[in-house]
Amino acid sequence: MKLLTRGAALLAALATALCPASAASSASAGDTRQGYVRLAHPQAVRESGKREVVEFFWYDCPHSQRLEKPLAAWAARHRADVRLRRVPAVWPGAPAMAAHARLYYTLERLGLVDRLQGAVFHAVRDRHRSLTTEAAAADWAAGQGVDRARFRGAYESAQVRRETREAPRLLERYAVPELPSIVVQGRYRTAPTTAGGVEKMMPVVDRLVRRVNDGR
Repeated sequence: MKLLTRGAALLAALATALCPASAASSASAGDTRQGYVRLAHPQAVRESGKREVVEFFWYDCPHSQRLEKPLAAWAARHRADVRLRRVPAVWPGAPAMAAHARLYYTLERLGLVDRLQGAVFHAVRDRHRSLTTEAAAADWAAGQGVDRARFRGAYESAQVRRETREAPRLLERYAVPELPSIVVQGRYRTAPTTAGGVEKMMPVVDRLVRRVNDGR
């Protein structure tokens, strides 16, 4: 898989590439034969009582959609010991990605991610709905049984606006080279290229969580 630079060539390749990120990965160390790399700059975790797993995704990425069901099932089995944190990927100069991030953070603020994450992928990828404006997103949400006024209130909230602005910086801080990517405990990153395919990512995540638990 090629990592592309920012610009039109990147956006044109999204339909066939592994949703490559625009920012080149900073130097990372690790044995990719094991399906992961170690972050050159480890990131702090938000919750000390559980292991943190961070997923970077995009609603219009077919590989992110393929990961959704196994990731959700895995997270449900590990609720007691792992905190799943999702981060919508936003590349600079990609307004559609920013709009999708705003939709995600709206659902998160309303506590609806677990119920509607798969439905958003279905709407964007399978039904080809853009959901890139407030009106379109609110219409879709209303069709899912979400109160339109509550949705619009969250969509316009200062918190959602702030989180959407910060999303591109998170992509850079975690040195994400492709989507979907998963970072375990702020130290180890796996992705389709390093794991050997989307379907092999969750077994790698399992091994990484055990590695962290063993103090490595």
